Amino acid sequence: MPTVPPGRPDHDRHDWLSLVDGDDTWMFDTTFLLSSYRCVYGDGCQSITDDPNHDQPELTEALGCCVHGAHFVDEDDLSDVAAAAALLTDEDWQFRRKAVKKGGAFKQNKDGDWVTRRHDGACIFLNRHDFSGGPGCALHGAALRRDERPLDWKPDVCWQVPIRLDIHTDDNDYDTVFIRAWDRRDWGAGGEDFHWWCIEDAATYRGGDPVYRSCRDELIEMVGEEIYDRLAAELDWRVAQPTTATPVSLRTR
Repeated sequence: MPTVPPGRPDHDRHDWLSLVDGDDTWMFDTTFLLSSYRCVYGDGCQSITDDPNHDQPELTEALGCCVHGAHFVDEDDLSDVAAAAALLTDEDWQFRRKAVKKGGAFKQNKDGDWVTRRHDGACIFLNRHDFSGGPGCALHGAALRRDERPLDWKPDVCWQVPIRLDIHTDDNDYDTVFIRAWDRRDWGAGGEDFHWWCIEDAATYRGGDPVYRSCRDELIEMVGEEIYDRLAAELDWRVAQPTTATPVSLRTR
């Protein structure tokens, strides 16, 4: 398995890999995908909340990036999560009974979009630090306990972050699809108000498998297995090159 050393990449410089598939072009941010980024929830996460509990870090860390709840991308996303939520027990989900009393874990916001309810300052699916089953997403934890993939249980945005998929369509209806990391600006004006954002912190780049390998399942869900295999083959080649090799940004195929 390819490994990479620890170290935060230069976010002011990005190398890109372009793959063409019929009329579509895929653009992969290899600066991020070749990095050693890891989610540090429960192991150093400072949460995005603008009111961190510095004297009680366990309270802040338990919120992670779940303080605003999740927005669903479409009806399939909502129905899949609803089916998974129906399987949760009180041992899986700290606020299951709260959700039942409120009429369910989901609601439409003022814009008419379906979202997860919030409870006590964060997503209602988020188990807090004082829960007997431990903190973290109830859906994520339940999937792992059943030896299933969390991405099959969670809202799309929750398993995709911090990987972002952007589609740009030109005047001739040709798509260019960008795969990169979420930046603060991607969240709109509110992103600048985040107390902390994980991809900016050197502590989240700890070495080990590169993102394109550690997030293999997520990337396949986004781009398909054929494109992923082409991406992985190219990046495997790059990781295997000695440090004296020609810079990868100059390599042509």
